[in-house]
Amino acid sequence: MRNDTKNQKPFRPLVYICSPFSGDVDGNTERTRQFCRFALENGQIPLAPHLMFPQFVNDSDPEERDLALFMDVVLMGKCQEVWVFGDVISEGMGVEIETAKRRRQPIRYFNENCEEVTA
Repeated sequence: MRNDTKNQKPFRPLVYICSPFSGDVDGNTERTRQFCRFALENGQIPLAPHLMFPQFVNDSDPEERDLALFMDVVLMGKCQEVWVFGDVISEGMGVEIETAKRRRQPIRYFNENCEEVTA
């Protein structure tokens, strides 16, 4: 770990990255990486389970997809904010957003270019 504290913040909030996964999996995965980088560059610790869970959960199996979504919302509960990216809200994203609203977690919306927009 670097000892350069000049550029480090004393606290970096954990933010949940909510963005599409299924459909154009390769394109959506690359965009999610970009969204995570954006969050990191803005002083956050990004959490995007849909970059990790597909490594061992089969998204094509409905039971496993439900399990992954369950794990997503558990992890989302550990985050200070939910950041929603893109112009399309997938079914899974809808579940995440509604869960965050019920929990009264702060939600911020961004377009594909990482520009904040109003919901």
